Amino acid sequence: MVETIGVCIGEASPSHITFIAKKMPRLGEYVVLEFDNLRVLGMVEALTRGSPSISGDILSPEVVERILSFESGEEQYIKARVRLLGEISTLSMPKVPPPPGTKVYRADAETLRDIFGKGNIKLGRLISHPEVEVYVDANKMITRHLAILAITGAGKSNTVSVIVEGILRLNGMPVIFDMHSEYVNAEFSGGVKRILPKLNPVYLLYSELKRLVNIDEKAYIQERYLREAYNHAMEQVKTSPASLIDEMLSYLEEVYSSESVATSEKNSISGVIGKLMDFREKYGDILDEHAPEIVELFEQGKANVIDLGSVDEDYADVIVSHVLRKLLYKRKLREVPPAFCILEEAHILAPAYRPTLSKYWIDRIAREGRKFGIGLCLVSQRPKSLDPNSLSQANNAIIMRLVEPSDQRHVQQASERLSDDLLAQLSSLNIGEAVMLGLMTRIPALVKIDKFEGKLSGGDPDIIEEWEMKSKSKEEEAERAKREVEELYSGME
Repeated sequence: MVETIGVCIGEASPSHITFIAKKMPRLGEYVVLEFDNLRVLGMVEALTRGSPSISGDILSPEVVERILSFESGEEQYIKARVRLLGEISTLSMPKVPPPPGTKVYRADAETLRDIFGKGNIKLGRLISHPEVEVYVDANKMITRHLAILAITGAGKSNTVSVIVEGILRLNGMPVIFDMHSEYVNAEFSGGVKRILPKLNPVYLLYSELKRLVNIDEKAYIQERYLREAYNHAMEQVKTSPASLIDEMLSYLEEVYSSESVATSEKNSISGVIGKLMDFREKYGDILDEHAPEIVELFEQGKANVIDLGSVDEDYADVIVSHVLRKLLYKRKLREVPPAFCILEEAHILAPAYRPTLSKYWIDRIAREGRKFGIGLCLVSQRPKSLDPNSLSQANNAIIMRLVEPSDQRHVQQASERLSDDLLAQLSSLNIGEAVMLGLMTRIPALVKIDKFEGKLSGGDPDIIEEWEMKSKSKEEEAERAKREVEELYSGME
């Protein structure tokens, strides 16, 4: 039986209406209006409760108490603001507003299942209608890109894991740039392919090498000699199994010893030699002259996790940009399967106010990836620090709890689908709850994300337990040492 929950009042538009409710609806709840031979779906976005007798002009608590003693409670009213989402069968927006007095019905589960059940990856359930499962269109999620935004601890890693599991069930190829080693031991159905961040210098572009060697943009002479050494070494390694860095150092030392080079330039050459040696010492453990190209290690049907937990931000930037560049190149040649690249800590890789190598390739794939089957997922707990251009390229969003107004405004500016009323809900969402927007879902939704059933390495550590374990360990060590001393002296008696 369809339940009537209110009637329209005041002025209405084809996009918004206000109704007086018979009983309190829930934020995010879906309602149905019938007028002009249409059945139109709407979402409750704001609620107001009041009393005609107790106005804002009353300043005495005693007066309020006296009025309440006479009121039965039925005089109080509930006013709800609804955003119209479209005619149910087509979800096209109505051309005319509903008339005053139009009845508002609670949307039935069958109608909502028909809308949210058309997809191939299950994310969760509607908060207002827990019996309704929410699916998303994987094609539109991947090709139109996705942003997952929330404060720390709101459930981003769990959401990523649910999405990865859904992609693996479709035999897809997710690639996770794992900044904190959260996913390396995850229990996905297809398994995890852990990829160490080892780079063969031969595969580096000059711009990537320059970033790691730390040559300043204004150090023109150093930049020129580094480029000359790089070009020379690349020619050498094409014809012999030589080390790129060794060849560069050998070339620079030879130039330095030349009498034709001015003393001022020798100082610059010496600086480049020193920086190359620092580079080799700093990254010696993760540079591998025999390592294969990282993209060649990817496997379809597995969660490909590039473990960046042990490297600094500069090296992570080079790894991410390098992989994105190679992946785009190989997809253009159809040499690798379509991929969905998940970038944790996206605000570090694509910051708002400074250039990085990754930011260029993130923007490039955001613009071109759809044509070649590469999707991006930007994951961040600091949206205001994330490049707005990169964020705006994501046509889908899963926005979990955000408290800071500056973060909320930044997200709203990048997503034209996020209304003021939905924005107001972000600070009150519980762990695992999200506003879901974009082309991957037919209409906006407030969703409780499913719990990932596998194991994850992330989450907050139990600090007290670690302290207790450390204390017990020290006590056991002291007791063991005491026994050894007693045994030693007892044998000497």
